Amino acid sequence: MIKKLRFQNKLMLSYLLACIIPLIIVSAFIFHQSAKGLEESSQEFASLYTSQIKSSLNEFIKEYDKITKSVLVENELIYRLGEGSSIPMNEEVNQRVAVQQLLMRVSLLKSEIGTVMLVSRDNSVYQYTTTTSRVDESRLLSQDWYNQLRNSDQTFFISGLHDRSYYEDKGAGAVVTVGRVLFNSKGAYAGMLLIDLDPFTLLQLEHEFLQARDKYGISVIISNDRREIVYHSEAASGRITWEQVLHSEFNLTGDRAHENRIILSEHTAQGELFIKTEIPRSKLLQKINQMKGLTMIVITTSCLIIFVISLWLSYTITRPIKALRRSMKQAEVGQYLPIQKEQTSDEIGSLVYSYNKMIITIKTLIEEVYVAEIKQRQAKFLALQNQINPHMLYNTLESIRMKALVKGDEDTAGMIKILARMFRLTLGKEGRHHSIKHELEYTGNYLQLQNIRFDDMFTLSVNMPDEMLECSIIPLVFQPIVENSINHGFAGYSQALCINIEGSWTENGEVLIGISDNGSGMSSEKWKELNSLLEQAASNRYSLENQNDHGENGLGLINIAERIKLHYGDSYYIKVLSGIENGTTIEIRIPGISRPEHISFDAKKEGEGNETDFGR
Repeated sequence: MIKKLRFQNKLMLSYLLACIIPLIIVSAFIFHQSAKGLEESSQEFASLYTSQIKSSLNEFIKEYDKITKSVLVENELIYRLGEGSSIPMNEEVNQRVAVQQLLMRVSLLKSEIGTVMLVSRDNSVYQYTTTTSRVDESRLLSQDWYNQLRNSDQTFFISGLHDRSYYEDKGAGAVVTVGRVLFNSKGAYAGMLLIDLDPFTLLQLEHEFLQARDKYGISVIISNDRREIVYHSEAASGRITWEQVLHSEFNLTGDRAHENRIILSEHTAQGELFIKTEIPRSKLLQKINQMKGLTMIVITTSCLIIFVISLWLSYTITRPIKALRRSMKQAEVGQYLPIQKEQTSDEIGSLVYSYNKMIITIKTLIEEVYVAEIKQRQAKFLALQNQINPHMLYNTLESIRMKALVKGDEDTAGMIKILARMFRLTLGKEGRHHSIKHELEYTGNYLQLQNIRFDDMFTLSVNMPDEMLECSIIPLVFQPIVENSINHGFAGYSQALCINIEGSWTENGEVLIGISDNGSGMSSEKWKELNSLLEQAASNRYSLENQNDHGENGLGLINIAERIKLHYGDSYYIKVLSGIENGTTIEIRIPGISRPEHISFDAKKEGEGNETDFGR
């Protein structure tokens, strides 16, 4: 398929392939590296983000560990809370006041602390709250998360997310409880300190981190050592509610498929909390797809630009080649025209320049051949004319004719008169119009001379339209053919020779002349050989060498064929139509004038009334 393409298309295709393939490879490589770099940058940011969360949580645990330990300074007070009704009323009131003051001091340590509770060893609940809703003690003690923490071995703990159903308002939302199990100096259980916190307070991140989290769709899940969710960024950002997190049937803390999300895990210093940071690959792919779209736009635009440049370059390169090809096509049909457009100075321009020089040289040589051939033939004709001065010749022949008449030799006088007329027709036509009529007159005069010589053995019959007689024709065409008929077709005195000249029009208005005789004819081999020689006349018409005339008397058929080709062109000819045993017919085709519409194309009808007997 590539071999069948035109050179311009091959050139343009090679430009496109040479430019587009590296462009696609480089673009794909850049896109792959950019996507890989984006993913690595996202992982680095997620790692930094996770480290920031870890640092913040470590600080949170350290602060609340200190806060919960601060109540241990009142260890005796806390331990006495579980003595029940064995203490006096006034002392019990003082204890409650002291506990309230203790809890108030704890709440004042951090502004985000809303409710602080102290559960004694006899399950008495003391609370201090800065909100409008108080804790229902019985409901608190029945909470599953409380009973789990009560029975655990941990001293400092952070519970998972739980609802606010043990508050009197039973409000929506979720809280996280931070607390400590209290023991006396002897190691006996003294109670529990519980601090309810809003989950938002667990992470105190800078605004830039929050913006980056929302930009990349980063989600953060914090869980305790019991795999309970303590914090979920989707709920904190408002994408889902805390109730959805609490009642979700899915394991939000479990690992998900790595092909969908990038997951990073960390934990606090003592292992109290576990941090999992997730980056959805869909967010990254969105950025990557934007890069892909931009890359495709760049590639498409570049391809269009490359296509236009390739089309222009290929056209620029192949334009002189096409002009060279067109000029060669013209040279094939004989039109030797150089390329006139201004050429470039590259190799193709040099090639066109050399071609122009070659064409000019060929054209000059051909013109020189034409001129030389014409000059050669003119020189022959002028030499003949110069050797025989027409006026001197006419006067001399007239003097001889007059002497023959004086002596009574009328035959000799008639022959001299006819010969003078032939010389006048032949030598007096240089530079003048020579028509078919003149050619017939010359041929008739020649045949009259032959009839005097051979006792009226030849008859010439002409059947030709009147308007055809005025058509131009080169001299000495009919007479050499008639001469050949006499020399080769006349079988002696046993039978008279009849020669017939007919003319007709072709459909294109050209003259078609047939000259036939009833002579002895020729063999088929001779006929084929003669037609072959006549067909080769086109290649011999430019030869500078003297061509030997074929025929003993006259210029011969080959000479006539060469002159017809030289004067009229390759589409005109002379050829032998028949010549086997039953006489010979010669056909001549030359250009002619347009035939009037009222004249029929029937050659026989056209010739009616114009038949002339030039014999006897």
